[in-house]
Amino acid sequence: MPTFDGFPHVMVSQQFSRQWIVEEFFPLVDQMKHIFVSGGCDMLKGKRMVSFFYQPSTRTRMSFEFAIGYLGGNVLFSTENAREFSSGAKGESLKDTILVINRYRPDVIVLRYDRELGSEVVSGISRVPVINAGDRNPGQHPTQGLLDLNTIKKHFGHIDGLTVTMVGDLKNGRTVRSLSYLLGKFGRISINFVSPPNLAMKSDVKEYLFKHGVEVEEFTDLRRVAPASDVIYQTRTQTECGSTMNGKDGYFRIDQTILDMLNTDTIIMHPLPKLDEIASEVDDDSRAVYLTDQIDSGLFTRMALLKMILAPKR
Repeated sequence: MPTFDGFPHVMVSQQFSRQWIVEEFFPLVDQMKHIFVSGGCDMLKGKRMVSFFYQPSTRTRMSFEFAIGYLGGNVLFSTENAREFSSGAKGESLKDTILVINRYRPDVIVLRYDRELGSEVVSGISRVPVINAGDRNPGQHPTQGLLDLNTIKKHFGHIDGLTVTMVGDLKNGRTVRSLSYLLGKFGRISINFVSPPNLAMKSDVKEYLFKHGVEVEEFTDLRRVAPASDVIYQTRTQTECGSTMNGKDGYFRIDQTILDMLNTDTIIMHPLPKLDEIASEVDDDSRAVYLTDQIDSGLFTRMALLKMILAPKR
């Protein structure tokens, strides 16, 4: 049976094989959609989740909490600013925090951390599965990457052969890093990175993509590649990481100019929250899926992961 490395922790996108994504993940997400439409189930009855976020979150935290609820489980504890409203404010280490949470015997910990959260941080420490809900330096967001991949699959029916354009602060955008690693598992993929030079995608991701045969090009003007893009994945400037973007550096905004260039079946994605990098008129365009399909996919993806981890035989 196709699996992913590192079970039961979900840390990085590289864990997941193409076989697992195609044969297990996509079908399981479809199953979760049917459960959601039917009003939920009790598949995870008695299962307890801790939602522990060191940075504020809306969609990731809420979708995980709704996800376990629709499957019949419970949220034991939830915070979205643990750096300020937990013993982290007193300097407690992540190791000690995880050990303490383990003593309360939850069944899964969903953790967003404001530093790097590699498998080495939790392996040998937590007896409870830990799901990385976003970390930093260099940063990944594997569940966001999976939901983005599922959104693309839903629209096109396949992943192979697509051209994906990623725009904005690629240096500090953890979602584009995770999605890039996942796209590298498929065939005939082309990726355009569009950003100012100071916010370009880091070399580790580009080296991974080159190694896996992905065609990669870098630009500073979205207009050059928009007409040939199947997917445009826009991101915001990560000001909390010290990023700045000067409009004179290039053309990175999606507005009516870009809309007029796109094919009818191109989709526009964004991990949210969005700021002025997407003009308001784009929201109502049928090709924009960041307030519709991506949100739905986030819920169903996280339901699927919780089911896989907490009730793998059901």
